[in-house]
Amino acid sequence: MKIIEEEENKLIIELTGETHTLCNVLRKEIMKDEAVKAAAYDITHPVVGQPEFEIQGEDPRQSLVDASEKVKNEALQFKDLIIENLED
Repeated sequence: MKIIEEEENKLIIELTGETHTLCNVLRKEIMKDEAVKAAAYDITHPVVGQPEFEIQGEDPRQSLVDASEKVKNEALQFKDLIIENLED
């Protein structure tokens, strides 16, 4: 991850090596935060482009951290369910 631009109410980051899958999940989770006004990403080239993610709100950096934690926890819960069901 690389910070492209950071202002008081705006954060633009590059998510190197990521795809629409993670970006969509992260965007949806960030938008659940009432302090966020907007969250979007763009991949300028479908093959070699890197996603640029923009968040606007009261504290975009904290909104990103909070959403990332939620996505991580949901993924771990999903993993545990898979393991649990495969062991039966």
